[in-house]
Amino acid sequence: MGDTKDGSSIAAQRALTDFDTSTPHIGFWGRLFGKQPDDTSENDGDVLAVSAAGTRDMLLNIRNMHDMRVDDVAIPTADIASVPDDATLDEVVAIFRESTYSRLPVYSETLDKPLGLVHLKDIALKYGFGANGKFDLKAIVRPLIYVPPSMPLGALLQKMQSERMHMALVIDEYGGVEGLVTLEDLIEEIVGEIEDEHDVEEAQLWTEESPSVFIAQARAPLDEFEEAAGVDLLPDDLDEDVETLGGLIFMLIGRVPSRGECIRDGHGHEFEVIDADARRVKTLRVRLNVKRPVGQAAE
Repeated sequence: MGDTKDGSSIAAQRALTDFDTSTPHIGFWGRLFGKQPDDTSENDGDVLAVSAAGTRDMLLNIRNMHDMRVDDVAIPTADIASVPDDATLDEVVAIFRESTYSRLPVYSETLDKPLGLVHLKDIALKYGFGANGKFDLKAIVRPLIYVPPSMPLGALLQKMQSERMHMALVIDEYGGVEGLVTLEDLIEEIVGEIEDEHDVEEAQLWTEESPSVFIAQARAPLDEFEEAAGVDLLPDDLDEDVETLGGLIFMLIGRVPSRGECIRDGHGHEFEVIDADARRVKTLRVRLNVKRPVGQAAE
């Protein structure tokens, strides 16, 4: 936790210079794709033409990272899946299974006393595949990074790369854990949402958690959600102005809400923000103020 605000800003600035497209050196993207400055072909021109818009967006996102801080993207403490250091093997496996993560922070007594992280691969290699032996979680705990909430994202990305670590705990001025950031969180700020084989359920626009309660992506089209849920969330004169559930939330409060915030409209419908960052809402829990017979789901 030796980073200072000034030092972090300098590191971030140096990291961002690698992305300057006006310089002839290879830079970050060149190293990423294995390109040399003169490594071109006829097909390369077509590919670059097709992907130009996406590349511009990514470069803009990279530069925006200079102005974003760790606390803009960190997962709040309440949402962190973690493992106590006295957990049994079955308990650790259950937490991995429920969270679907490959890395989990390990703590002693409370999360404010972190010890490091445990990797699912280490569990599998040492205690899986029929292996025998007394389970010792502390023996396989790996180090992780501790950073202040004010640290620029560019500096954290550089730190993770140089130290080859994929997870950082955000520590406040009193030494308490304030949040968690992973390398995937940072990369998603550049390239957008990354979905893998474990994100099938999240890829759905919405699912009904219980009668009249939905877990929904903020990008879900509002008209389609209204039709499926059998509810009208907007007056007809505003339907053309709002296209998504996330847009509805912004219209209701006039700003991007934070994680955990609950918004209620004039009809008693509640919108709980499950996931969001400084720029957009990602996932919502929608509690509709409608009554349906028990067992009858929305179509």
